[in-house]
Amino acid sequence: MGRILCFDYGLKRVGVAVTDELKIISTPYDTFPASNVFNLISEYLSKNVVDIFVVGLPYDLKGRETDATKKTLDFIKSLKNKFPSIPVDTYDERYTSKIAKDSIREMGKNKKFRQEKSNVDKISASIILQSYLTRKNI
Repeated sequence: MGRILCFDYGLKRVGVAVTDELKIISTPYDTFPASNVFNLISEYLSKNVVDIFVVGLPYDLKGRETDATKKTLDFIKSLKNKFPSIPVDTYDERYTSKIAKDSIREMGKNKKFRQEKSNVDKISASIILQSYLTRKNI
């Protein structure tokens, strides 16, 4: 049984979250440099079975596409081309960065941890993935 790998795509960094093999729990995994993301995904896939990719899609507050949406759709296209055997699904990622920042603060993490953008990225990916799991009833 494979996992679900989720991406919070950004031009500089890609937050990554993963489920357990039963697809019940989402866990922040890592933050990959966007410039090397496909090599790092390949490395992960060489050691783990992944059934599906989920990518957070950024929309504005009214649900309209933004420049970031277009760049994320380009990332999805590349993901499909490089890993054609793994299906890709999307999930609305509105508010996840704010929720991630609030969660980090509530966890009592120190200021340095809270200000590290890579922490926000991977926690955002985990929030996207957990929301996806809840919606899909997986």
